[in-house]
Parts: sequence; C-alpha cells; structure tokens
Amino acid sequence: MATSIDVDVTIAESSTPAGGSKPPGRARMIVVLGALVALGPLTIDMYLPALPKIADDLSVSSSVAQLTLTGTLAGLALGQLIVGPLSDSLGRRRPLMAGVVLHMLASLLCLFAPNIAVLGVARSLQGMGAAAAMVVAIAVVGDLYADSVAATVMSRLMLVLGVAPVVAPSLGAAVLLKASWHWVFAVLVVLAAGLLVLAALALPETLPASHRRPLKMRSIAATYVEVLRDVRFDILVLVAALGMSGLFAYIAGAAFVLQGHYGLDQQAFALVFGAGAVALIGATQLNVVLLRRFGPQTIVVWALAAAVLAGVVFVGVSYAHIGGLFGFVLPVWAILAAMGLVIPNAPAVALSRHPDAAGTAAALTAVSACSALGGSTAAPSGAVDDQAGYVRHRARRPVAVVGPQSAGRCVFRNSGETDCRGRRYCGAARADDCRPRGRHGDPESNVAHKGIHRTRRD
Repeated sequence: MATSIDVDVTIAESSTPAGGSKPPGRARMIVVLGALVALGPLTIDMYLPALPKIADDLSVSSSVAQLTLTGTLAGLALGQLIVGPLSDSLGRRRPLMAGVVLHMLASLLCLFAPNIAVLGVARSLQGMGAAAAMVVAIAVVGDLYADSVAATVMSRLMLVLGVAPVVAPSLGAAVLLKASWHWVFAVLVVLAAGLLVLAALALPETLPASHRRPLKMRSIAATYVEVLRDVRFDILVLVAALGMSGLFAYIAGAAFVLQGHYGLDQQAFALVFGAGAVALIGATQLNVVLLRRFGPQTIVVWALAAAVLAGVVFVGVSYAHIGGLFGFVLPVWAILAAMGLVIPNAPAVALSRHPDAAGTAAALTAVSACSALGGSTAAPSGAVDDQAGYVRHRARRPVAVVGPQSAGRCVFRNSGETDCRGRRYCGAARADDCRPRGRHGDPESNVAHKGIHRTRRD
C-alpha cells in the first residue's frame, strides 16, 4: 500500500534495524551510502581516459572501444531491475555483498581481458555489480527515512553523484601517468574491496525478515505491477527522470553551443560550464535548508514552476536573438538550479510511498534515470557531425572538461584535436580511425569522422 506523502517522519526514529540493534546515525549512514552510490560513477568514468590506449592495444577502432561503455550502462540498468526485487526478498546486505564481489571479479576479468569481446562482457558485469551498490543505497534510504528526512539524505547523496564523475577521470588519468590501462581496473578492484569491508562493518540490515517478500517470480512481478499502478509514484519518477534528461542533454550539447555558436575558447567554456555545475550542486545543498521549512513536494512544485518560467524566458530570448551569451547561460543556470531541487526530492517522496517494497521502487527510480541518460544523449551525438565545423578551430592546447554528473563524462582535448561528441570519450583516437568528412559530407574537408577534428596550426 502507498503511504501518505504528507507525513514527515523518520522511520529509523521509531524502529530499529533488523536484529534489534540501535538505529545508525544519519551522518554515518550518509557516509556509507555515499560510498555505495559513488561506485557507479567511478566504474563508468575512471577508464574513460584509457579508451584510446585500449583501442590501440586491442587493435580495434575507437567506436568499438566505446561500445564497452554502452555495455557498462546496459549492465547497470539490468542489474538494478534484478537487485531491487532481490533486496526486497533477501534483505539489503546479501544482494549488496554479492554485487560488490561480482564487481571485483569483473574488474579482475577486465584487468586480464585478452580482447575487446571479453572486455565488453566484463564491463557489463561490472555495471551489474555497481547497480547492486546503487540500488541498495537508495533502498536503505527508503527503509530508514521518509519524506523530508529522506529528501535531506538524498540531497547529500546528490553531492556525491555530482563530485564522483568529476574526480573519476582525473583518478584514471593519474593511473595512466604511471602505468598501463590495465591498472585502472586494478584500482577499481581495490576500491570495491574497500567498499565491501565498509559495508560489512558499517551497514546494518535495514529490512526485517517480517517485512520481506517471497522470492518467487510471480511475487516479484506482482510487486512491480503494484508499484507501477501507483499513479503518483509514476508521476514522481517521471518528473525526476525528465529533470535528469534535461540535465544530461545540456551536458551533451553545451560544448557545441557555447564554443561553436558563441565562440568561447576552452578556458571560458570550462568556467561557464563549471558555473552551471555549481548552480546544480549548490541547489541540492540549499535543498537541505529549505526542507527545514517546507515539505519536499512543495519544493518540487515551486522548483518546476521556476524551471518553466526560466524555460519560457530561454525560448523567448533565443527566438528573438537578444541577450547574447548571457541570454543563454542565465536561464540555463536557473533551470539547472531548479533541477537541483527537483532531483533529490521527487525520488525521496516516491520511495516514501512504498516502504514495504523500497528495493523495487529504488530499482524503478534508478532505471528511469538510466533511460533518461540514454535518451537525452543520443540525439545530440547524432546531430554533432552535421555541426562539426563549429568546433574544428577550437583546439589549441590541452584541456580537460568534466561534467557535474556521470552522464557528462569528460573530454580531453589534445593540441590540434577535439572530441566532436563532447561526451563519453577522452583523448585522441588513432589517426587510422579517422575518415575525412566535412560539415556537409565533403571528403575534401579536414574534419575527421570518428569523433576527432584535426586542425592545422596557423
């Protein structure tokens, strides 16, 4: 049964974790759950700077090497759908431990992968293992907290999700300075092992045996149907997913608008893009303060209203061709800040509606975010090739651009080369992977086809 969304309670204050132990402190749980949710972005993003070296060592094109990223995301989505119901039946700890162990084994397989096929399979298994950590973390929030308190915890976790994708490529690049790409996966093994120890020692079982569901296919399907039939839950998840999709679409296309249309160089782009990240992450932390006076649903409604207003202004300014750069970035920053209020609160309220099926509800919430990621980044990547000329003269010196969310990934632009996709790919592709193709398909142009624009120094 769905619970009322107007009740602001903390379940942990009125009940104890399974086993009758003292309820864990909120600060401690935020640290543990933050470490769990960070595993996904670290798994996805740490190896991105190594993609060119992987392509060279395994003798494949850069586009084939990037399919390993697709496999990771597919494993992440599938793993969430599997682990969610399992955690409702077996408790939170056992699926979590199994998932982290799977992640470690898959990382070892990546470390010794002899070809791209084995690496792709191993990366998919890595994604499934990371999914266990992410889903269980969200489910534990649903077990212990409700409404405003849950939204507060989710805001703190959003800070982790904002920082982890920024730090992860830098960690990967640091490893590559001293060792081969294989050692990136060795580092992931160590990180997963540390996470396993942390969860074993600091994360109690939060789902009592009396609240668990039968581990039967019919029961699992019935739970999914029960949750999906809750219209308010569906709306809240859809709101969160649309907010994420708007964020990811901006991350995917920002480089081509800001650098191509408005003519920003790398440094200026990094500053403008970073300001948007500050607006997003800052809003998630402001949300903690607002929750002391307002309910999460109220904050969502007002944030959406502000986003709509900013969107109308954005469309009007763009249509009228007024305001220049500031006419673009100011409404976008306002929308990003509004999404920083929507994204933590909407899932928190949704989870509070199904405390008896928090694992399944968490899985649906997380999968909707993954769907938003795939849908919002597909269109920009297809349109980029037709606008390639906008950025072909922008690469003059090395710069790293990283996004505030895992969808942002990073773009390492080397001297004389830029990544035309603006996301998910770091470094220069091999020269033999590039087939000349201009903005309109002209084979005489010096624009590379495989995601790299080669420019001639003046």
